[in-house]
Amino acid sequence: MLQKFFTYIVSFLFILSFQAVYSQSTPKIRQLEKERNELHKRISESETLLQSTGKDVKSQLDNLSLISGQISERRKYLSAVQKDIKSIQQEIDRLEAELKILDEELLQKQKRYEESLKYLHRNSSIQEKLMFIFAADNLGQMYRRLRYVRQYADFQRLKGEEIKTKQAEIKEKKKTTEETYSAKVELLRHQEEEKKKLEAQEAERKKILKSIQNKQIQIKKELEQQRKAANRLNSEIDRLIAIEVETARKKAEEERRRRENAAKKNPTESTGKATTEKMDVYRIDDSDRKLSGTFERNKGKLPVPVTGPYVVVGRYGQYQVEGLRNVRLDNKGIDIKTKQGAMARTIFDGEVTAVFQYNGLANVLVRHGSYISVYCNLESVIVKKGSQLKTRDVIGQINTDTDGNTVLHFQLRKETVKLNPEQWIGL
Repeated sequence: MLQKFFTYIVSFLFILSFQAVYSQSTPKIRQLEKERNELHKRISESETLLQSTGKDVKSQLDNLSLISGQISERRKYLSAVQKDIKSIQQEIDRLEAELKILDEELLQKQKRYEESLKYLHRNSSIQEKLMFIFAADNLGQMYRRLRYVRQYADFQRLKGEEIKTKQAEIKEKKKTTEETYSAKVELLRHQEEEKKKLEAQEAERKKILKSIQNKQIQIKKELEQQRKAANRLNSEIDRLIAIEVETARKKAEEERRRRENAAKKNPTESTGKATTEKMDVYRIDDSDRKLSGTFERNKGKLPVPVTGPYVVVGRYGQYQVEGLRNVRLDNKGIDIKTKQGAMARTIFDGEVTAVFQYNGLANVLVRHGSYISVYCNLESVIVKKGSQLKTRDVIGQINTDTDGNTVLHFQLRKETVKLNPEQWIGL
């Protein structure tokens, strides 16, 4: 009797643990759906960005960069969809495996319950129960037999309730499996729609390429003008950053001397810094070091430096433009196209260290400890040198050119070392 009761307790605990696992199923699917919807929303918004309609090489190159950026975003989205389909299929497989186990357990419980009912039916009369009780050798044994009869009746009732619970659990599990399968079917349909849109965008890109492939001279001339302008801007950025790094070095040097003097006055007090920090202290002080550490911990999660919909139309580094012969670009940052009226915003807490003009447009440097973010091509700014900014604080309005292009050029440095912003920002 005790063994059977123990078996019941074990079965009950299994049900509780299984329900805990089951409760995690639907939230997982919902989280995947939420992340996917956010990606899709961003792509849909980027499709609303105006494209210049001019037939000159500059306008066509602008269109090419925009459509290439949108294609890149859609490919990234399709990759996420395929990953989600795989996750949902794994969830379906897991649910079906658990459902199979539940069905087998239910059959076993029903079989055992049926056998016990047959036994009770054979020995169900009051007379038989009384004979079983009064056939005891002594009063103690009689009492134990009476308690056994009651407990066995209670146990059978509990077993019947357990079967009902298991049946309800199987029904709910089947419902969840069907919903998960429906989610997969819907996602597969959505994937096909996105593939068609991608094919249409790639066809549009080929059309643009075809119209400019025979304009190599004009393309080189336009890119050379852009390269010269970018080089002049980068030289000014490099000059200002070098000044800022030197200022920070002097500040850190003063702090180092102050510590040394304090240590001489109080030799029993710990100088407190490891040898590995000594070289770093020549470049940044304590407050900068703390800010740098926080900045680094947010790598890959920093906000996009523009408001509203956007598309990255210029990637970081040197790369060949796909489809154009001998057209190679060298970008010290990234170019982000957005809507007219969009604002530039800081990616992290920091201090404005420079606001300067170039070609009639404003550019801003913001220092985050050892890191410096650069915001270029601004029509107007609402900050000044020394302004203390918080993450996502607005810096100024991004300029819109005569072709309707609103593009922020964004760079990121660690002191004088150029970094790839795409690795730091949650694009």
